[in-house]
Amino acid sequence: MKIRIDGKVSDIRAVWSEEGTVRMLDQRILPHRVEVLGFRDHHRVAEAIKDMTVRGAPAIGVAAAYGMMLAANNGEDLEKAAKELKGTRPTAFDLFFAVDHMLSRIREGEDPADSAEEYAETIVERCRLIGEHGERLIKDGDRIMTHCNAGALATVDWGTALAPIRAAWRNGKEIFVYVSETRPRLQGMKLTAFELLNEGIPHAIIPDGASGHFLREGVDMVIVGADRIAANGDFANKIGTFEKAVLAKELGVPFYTAAPLSTFDLGIRRGVDIPIEYRGEEEVTVVDGVRIAPQGCKALNPGFDVTPAKYLTGIITESGVLRPEEIERRLKGAKL
Repeated sequence: MKIRIDGKVSDIRAVWSEEGTVRMLDQRILPHRVEVLGFRDHHRVAEAIKDMTVRGAPAIGVAAAYGMMLAANNGEDLEKAAKELKGTRPTAFDLFFAVDHMLSRIREGEDPADSAEEYAETIVERCRLIGEHGERLIKDGDRIMTHCNAGALATVDWGTALAPIRAAWRNGKEIFVYVSETRPRLQGMKLTAFELLNEGIPHAIIPDGASGHFLREGVDMVIVGADRIAANGDFANKIGTFEKAVLAKELGVPFYTAAPLSTFDLGIRRGVDIPIEYRGEEEVTVVDGVRIAPQGCKALNPGFDVTPAKYLTGIITESGVLRPEEIERRLKGAKL
């Protein structure tokens, strides 16, 4: 992805490995500062996933893969390292998929660094293909709404929901993006708008509560990411996704989720069985270090909600656009 650092445009990834060190952009401080952190043990990687230094289902999967690489390089107990990494975020399936993938590859005698790098490159290529397939859905002049951040910051490069948008823009299509601010952590405002700004894509940040207004005023499609997709097509994504899907259906606006096949959890039949992470109430009551809620008030802070498959127009994957009823047939025997 393109980021302007010290006045110069650089191509950089959200997470990468360099000479035995796992490096990642600190997403907690974007867009105000761009800083790269480096970790040499899996404990620090686990902390970075938990405190959202790195976030987004595919990106934390790649971070976890690199974490397993560090555990192997440092001679750590791999089962314990896997358990620690899996315990950081309960909702995103890519995390569990990546850790199990690395465990399997290391046990088969594969080089940990090569395996982690191959996993990262696979995710990047899958996101590029998501962009290729999704771009065909976008017409010149389209107005697109998105929620949270499902861009390169969330996926290492390209993005899931933002990949079709990037591809459409780079192919010369004139588009406009409505960026839902995404309370309480404001990933839409802070991260998605940051990515679109650096790419030069026209956009506007909107309050979460204004989504219905703009959907009725003339949004052409909604594209969001996904943290886990059940076998029936129900999917978990950032809190606030569900109501956008309901409104889009009511108003006749096509609603897509975009995700690599590693986000599908065929072991979960329905969305009701997806575990939902609850985060600290201070994310709701405090903004950038300033308490905005009255002292003594409590807050509830689910990180995700589940959108039933009936609200989906399609799922944009690296293999093409799937309908929910096609999932099990298309994924059976597929290389995930």
